[in-house]
Amino acid sequence: MNIEKTIGKLALVLSLLVFGLSIFFILVSLMNFYPEFLSDNNREVSFIENKTIEKHLPSGRKGKEIKYGYLLISQSPGYMGSQTSSEDLRYTGNNLSCTSCHLDNGTKPGAASWVGVTKRYPKFRGRENKVSTLEDRVNGCMERSMDGKPLPKDSPQMEAIISYMEWLSEGATEQIVQKHAGFTNIEIPSFRADTLIGETIYEKECALCHGSDGEGIKIDNKNKVYQYPPLWGYDTYNNGAGMHRVLTAAAFIKGNMPFGQATVEKPKLSDEEAIHVAAYINKFKRPIKSNSQKDFPDRKLKPISTPYGPWEDEFDSIQHKYGPFKPIADYYYQQYGLKKKK
Repeated sequence: MNIEKTIGKLALVLSLLVFGLSIFFILVSLMNFYPEFLSDNNREVSFIENKTIEKHLPSGRKGKEIKYGYLLISQSPGYMGSQTSSEDLRYTGNNLSCTSCHLDNGTKPGAASWVGVTKRYPKFRGRENKVSTLEDRVNGCMERSMDGKPLPKDSPQMEAIISYMEWLSEGATEQIVQKHAGFTNIEIPSFRADTLIGETIYEKECALCHGSDGEGIKIDNKNKVYQYPPLWGYDTYNNGAGMHRVLTAAAFIKGNMPFGQATVEKPKLSDEEAIHVAAYINKFKRPIKSNSQKDFPDRKLKPISTPYGPWEDEFDSIQHKYGPFKPIADYYYQQYGLKKKK
């Protein structure tokens, strides 16, 4: 009887040992072949990118302010645009939402994500030739991408938008901040962007969502709310927006379009294709930003694909808009030691 009990205990211990060793070897294999699987950083990325208004908001006044910020950026026409009940609340000039460009409610890498943005400001910006606050940057979008007017910096709207961005940025390490910053990289091309090639690519890859005439697709025709935003015409970003620069637009397109298919890690379009389609989109008429000639007081800092002057060089407006951009970039490097990327 004692021998049977002893054998039973030994069998149990052996079974547990085998099970433990199996788990150990599985974990070692995962770490060797998929090191990101067990990393704290990967779990942090997942948490940040999957924050939801429904599940993760703090309670009380702060939570309500963050949610208001979320509504402002995700349903802009209804909360600070043409669909608001009072003209005093109408700050945007078109019917885009902030999330028309800042995809996934500002969490998608490669789409000017707001994750970590509060850690990147204040910073110097050439367009204003000064150190800009995050509030300044928000108002830059309000006046250009949203074709509207600036929010008062102490307004409930501005405070709510900043609170939403702070909430998204909570817990973001430097690595997370860098992962989410800006757009993907585009190599400055030596060729001129071709709008005819761009048109072909647009019809194949973009027109289904944005329309053959770039008019976008509306969720509600009466209220002019877009599921997919217009890319040219009267109801989109003006000519002073960063998206009106071919190289900037191409970087956004490469990392994000076609929508739902492209990512920074796995783009669908090549650099060349993205550049051609960006040129096609930006050849059409759109709203005009007033006083754009005052942008970039130090003209050396002006992006080379800025389509409006004045510039600190002798290249004409067509080359600044469509390229070839490499000779312009080479000029600024040789003359001023500046490495231009856009």
